[in-house]
Amino acid sequence: MENVNLRSGYEIPVVGLGTWDLRGRTCQRAVKEALALGYTHIDTAWYYENQRSIGEALRGVDVDRSALFITSKVWMSHLRYDDALKQCEENVRDLQTEYVDLMLIHWPNDSVPVKETLRAFQETVEAGLAKSIGVSNFSVDQMEEAVAVSDVPISVNQISYSPGSEQRDVLAWCMEKDVVVTSYSPLAKRRILNDPMLAKIGSCLGRSVAQIALKWLIQKGMVVIPKSSSKNHLAENLDVMNWELGQEEMDQIDAMGE
Repeated sequence: MENVNLRSGYEIPVVGLGTWDLRGRTCQRAVKEALALGYTHIDTAWYYENQRSIGEALRGVDVDRSALFITSKVWMSHLRYDDALKQCEENVRDLQTEYVDLMLIHWPNDSVPVKETLRAFQETVEAGLAKSIGVSNFSVDQMEEAVAVSDVPISVNQISYSPGSEQRDVLAWCMEKDVVVTSYSPLAKRRILNDPMLAKIGSCLGRSVAQIALKWLIQKGMVVIPKSSSKNHLAENLDVMNWELGQEEMDQIDAMGE
């Protein structure tokens, strides 16, 4: 699996498993199957209500913790300093691990100064509970403020990004500032899977529509975290590294967002 360098000095795997809406045994099975296939990057959040299930899954597999990259998030209702500290600790505890590799502000909250939350995140890093920090769903203006007030590098902005539904201004700003963009819902909650143009490109390359979309995002410099509980789809989503889209195909997919 290829990795991307973070501003914190660590690395993040290019493909991860998104776990939104996966809970209980379904979540545990998906995580175990993903790890068996070669995934090393698991994305979760307090709001997903599945961190305990993921923790149980991790306990049930023979994988070195240092080989994994686990992302968690603090919900927008818990961004006050004390609340953020408590939820960071709760996230790590529920995952039954000593630390997470990346802790994110899940959504911005205009009623709480971002500096206050990031002060709690800094303490979380200093305590060894998180290696890197970042944000999710931040606009360019919100990113500029976060980077300006944080004493710890903002390494990631996780945003919704898929063919035909882009945030080009955010991506361009983040790339200029060396902030990694992670695309969640990279398949637009499966809405793009019947797109005829993507299907045509996939047919020519012997690839699925999902693989075409994920590869397009990766070649644009993003990390992707598609969700799946199907072993076949998990394997398919992971098989996007050893082939390339040509410039013509990239341009065609770019045009979907114009």
